[in-house]
Amino acid sequence: MSLWLSALGAKVTGYSLAPPTTPSLFDLANVADGMDSVIGDIRDLAALETAFDRARPEVVIHMAAQPLVRASYSDPLGTYSTNVMGTANVLDVVRRTQGVKAAIAITSDKCYENREQIWGYREHDPMGGYDPYSNSKGCSELVVSAFRDSYFKKAGSSVALASVRAGNVIGGGDWATDRLLPDAMRAFMEGRALEIRNPGAVRPWQHVLEPLYGYLLLGGLLLGDNGVDFAEGWNFGPGSDSNQPVSSIVDAAVASWGDGAAWRQMGDPAGLHEAHFLHLDCTKAKVRLGWTPIYDYRQAVALTVEWFKAYRAASDMRALTARQISAYMDQLNQAA
Repeated sequence: MSLWLSALGAKVTGYSLAPPTTPSLFDLANVADGMDSVIGDIRDLAALETAFDRARPEVVIHMAAQPLVRASYSDPLGTYSTNVMGTANVLDVVRRTQGVKAAIAITSDKCYENREQIWGYREHDPMGGYDPYSNSKGCSELVVSAFRDSYFKKAGSSVALASVRAGNVIGGGDWATDRLLPDAMRAFMEGRALEIRNPGAVRPWQHVLEPLYGYLLLGGLLLGDNGVDFAEGWNFGPGSDSNQPVSSIVDAAVASWGDGAAWRQMGDPAGLHEAHFLHLDCTKAKVRLGWTPIYDYRQAVALTVEWFKAYRAASDMRALTARQISAYMDQLNQAA
């Protein structure tokens, strides 16, 4: 998102913890170049206020989170403090910062109460979540709703606040543990078979650029004269053909990688609960925003493999990432 915004000519300030992995997209693509990068914790209200006072943002895109389901089991308090109170901190600073016109809070498709239903969740469905991560994202959505109703719908408020829920995003530069594609890329680069816990679990798989474009499109509308009309929750998921079981994704990764790549099923000694079926209904974004996904899951996997193969070849990862963004924008223009 930072690279894309910079390419569009925006003056970007980033506020985040230091990269949680080595290597990281942040370091490999030199993301800090051309922007103001602040290392900080959204749970540190004083530091957050200082960063806002310095940046004086017009648009706030809140992405900071503890983003891993399995990590939330081992650190539930850290997950809740970051995802719930961290969100409250960001929105409280937003309401007290002059000049903010639009704010977007990124949560997750896992914010919904998952009933393992075969149809997609819509924006008005109940919030919930079985595990601490999913539940914290449902809580975060409630925090966003409360701030919007309590502060940003009042007369005199100039802030249009929306929340957005993406599917299972994949793409180059993600090195997190216990995520399917990063685990696959590590295994293939090391010449070993990928081990899968639950090959039948179905998720809405999409390339990371798809929801990012949705956020940018929504942000532009929030800045408009009728921005308040878009200040609500939005789903940005893939097409229905990309709601696929894990096995289909790893099969696509194996085919794209080649070179003897393989996978095998393993047990889960921890025995942690994981949802079997999850699907988003994105009709609202398609009809009201004119947004639609353009990559299917095979293209998303192929682009991810391209990125990691380029990394293995010691390529210029900022240039490669910029080319993928540019190619996506070209596809958008062709589809228009």
